[in-house]
Amino acid sequence: MQPACLDLPIIPGATNRKPLYLLQPRWERRAISEVQKTPSLLLTVPEHDLPAEWPCWVEGVSGFTALNRQPPQQAPWMVGVVNADTVEINALNGAGQNASGGWLVYQPGVDITDATAVLTLTGPGYSLQLTTANGGLQVLGVGQLNIVLTPAQSTAIPLAGVTYTLDITWSNGDVDRWLDGPVTVRRGGAHGCCT
Repeated sequence: MQPACLDLPIIPGATNRKPLYLLQPRWERRAISEVQKTPSLLLTVPEHDLPAEWPCWVEGVSGFTALNRQPPQQAPWMVGVVNADTVEINALNGAGQNASGGWLVYQPGVDITDATAVLTLTGPGYSLQLTTANGGLQVLGVGQLNIVLTPAQSTAIPLAGVTYTLDITWSNGDVDRWLDGPVTVRRGGAHGCCT
């Protein structure tokens, strides 16, 4: 398996919580039975099977082109779960839209219940391992990991030359490198601002 390459931005001196979604390679498509005319867009998708807030795409909706996003070329929407048949795209306003049809598209999460995960940061003269045992990785649900760095850990990361890997060890002993990439240490941290 080829690991996905993803930047890991870090704000030094702050508690950093970074959610990761571990996705299966197969795609699921669920029919949208109603695009509701609500300010925070609600979609009726019977038996959508999403476990929680999840990255999703939408295909084939008529009358609301801004809603459609083609996987995997375009970024997904973060879709919230209202109930077993309704999801919410908070980033879109559905009021006044006359939309219909389409498909909710997503990749199911990987079950990591019986697996262990290790996130290793390395650089010149620097190394840090984050695991579920030391609190650096939290399993939030199927396919959901949260990276947690304390202020002291984030301050100690060198400003350049650091990379990371995320390795998953399955119950049968197989090890998959799931993610890797550069660690980017940022100087600021205001919400909605780039530094």
